[in-house]
Amino acid sequence: MKVQFLGAARTVTGSCYIIEANGVRFAVDCGMHQGNNEIEKRNYDTSVYHPAELSFFLVTHAHIDHTGLLPKMVRDGFSGSIYCTEPTRDLLEIMLQDSANIQEMEAEWQTRKQKRKGKKPVDPLYTQADAARVSRFFQHVEYNTPFSPAEGITVTYKDAGHILGSAFMEIEISGNGQFSRLIFSGDLGKPNSLIVRDPESAAAADYLFVESTYGDRNHKDESNSRQEFADAIAYSYAAGEKVIVPAFAVERTQEVLYTLFLLQKEGKLPIDMPIFLDSPLAIRATEIFRKHPKFFDDDLQKLLMSGEDPLSMPNLHLTTKTQESQAINNHQGPAVIISASGMCNAGRIKHHLRHNIWRSGASIVFVGYQGVGTPGRRIVDGAQTIRLFGEDIAVQAKVFTIGGFSGHAGQQQIVDWIGKFATEDLKVFLVHGEEKAQSALKRLLAERFKVDVRIPGYLEEIELAPGQAVVTTEQPKRYQAQVNWDFLLTETEARIAQLQAHKQDIEKRDWAHQIEIRDRLLELNNEMLSILSEL
Repeated sequence: MKVQFLGAARTVTGSCYIIEANGVRFAVDCGMHQGNNEIEKRNYDTSVYHPAELSFFLVTHAHIDHTGLLPKMVRDGFSGSIYCTEPTRDLLEIMLQDSANIQEMEAEWQTRKQKRKGKKPVDPLYTQADAARVSRFFQHVEYNTPFSPAEGITVTYKDAGHILGSAFMEIEISGNGQFSRLIFSGDLGKPNSLIVRDPESAAAADYLFVESTYGDRNHKDESNSRQEFADAIAYSYAAGEKVIVPAFAVERTQEVLYTLFLLQKEGKLPIDMPIFLDSPLAIRATEIFRKHPKFFDDDLQKLLMSGEDPLSMPNLHLTTKTQESQAINNHQGPAVIISASGMCNAGRIKHHLRHNIWRSGASIVFVGYQGVGTPGRRIVDGAQTIRLFGEDIAVQAKVFTIGGFSGHAGQQQIVDWIGKFATEDLKVFLVHGEEKAQSALKRLLAERFKVDVRIPGYLEEIELAPGQAVVTTEQPKRYQAQVNWDFLLTETEARIAQLQAHKQDIEKRDWAHQIEIRDRLLELNNEMLSILSEL
């Protein structure tokens, strides 16, 4: 049996693990790679996936970093089944369409730039038509109901407690007198979330592939997180400014709404402070949540049965049209604005940041993980300026990072979950995490459970056999280009020296041309200052 890591290997996006067993080739998840340009290049190379050779996909949940390449797989030859829970299926039907729309708009924008330079147009990663074709391959499954997608392979989905319909899966593979049980955690949730049930327990296993997003730290408790949110609201309300909440459209937005509902009941949300949910996808996702109350936890089900609705408030305004979104920025006085994307790398949130992040009385409230290379991560890490729409904007708003809203398990919660089934024979592979978090969790798991813990890299392939050591094959590290800083900085210095040598030639140009050159050099200087501010 072989497993290859095609994403979320020492990173937190692009989840995809391809398994070859019993003559069948299949995958757990197929997520989009998100982050810097080198990481996002991975989305365009399907040769490493061989889509036409895959028999089926097992999807853990609907988030795009776990599903965003499914339309590309279908377009490039995949024709098998895509297994997922019913809420995941419904969420994917809107999320993949939204993702495709973003791909088309981005390609259109890039094409306009290319044409101005006399270059070829840019094709989208995939289209809305490609996304629509994915639906025909969905097969929905129930929790705790084993099924066999291929001979000798049995899969059981269990509630992961991450988002609506999320699952971890137990995969049993038997053949040639051998038997192995693998667990893929997907994104593991934390206990006592507002909307979904706690993660279920897993059975004993031979191999565990577990997420490690927060492998080096624990979350604050829910009450502290709610109070932090109340503090952000009070700060900006007193200043007459806005609270900007970048939030993922699925689960995080709904938890934010629930929290605002609780703050309103506690008297910590001013009744004259409007709340704008400015994300068409989040609005549609919230309606899908309403369709699946049986997946809510007991407390929320009881609340709904009593006639209360924590996803709706009198001062909540849903803005679907572009003009409505633009009008929010003309609103005078304090307000709460919830918008996507959660990492500030796309969507309407960028416009709201542009209008508010430079205001000293405004608040930026981060309620989810911010990946390396994203604007959200740079803001959280303390950047003094942020580039939005080609403009460097000062970060003068107060930044709140509230970890308690995260849908991911913290370090101790991961350890507690593994502790219920760990044995010394268990082999653990840490995925979906950055190396710092993974290294900390590796040390802790090895000390606590005396287990073999590994941190696989991108494109790494392993061979697994019961009772035998793991055999690792390191594949070429495509798209992980090493930066030759000595060469790059020497070249930059040489270009500056050349400009110095041509100073007299520049001074002989007419005034208008000199001003044009000056402005271009000022742009370069600003770029360098922006880089230096991040160091």
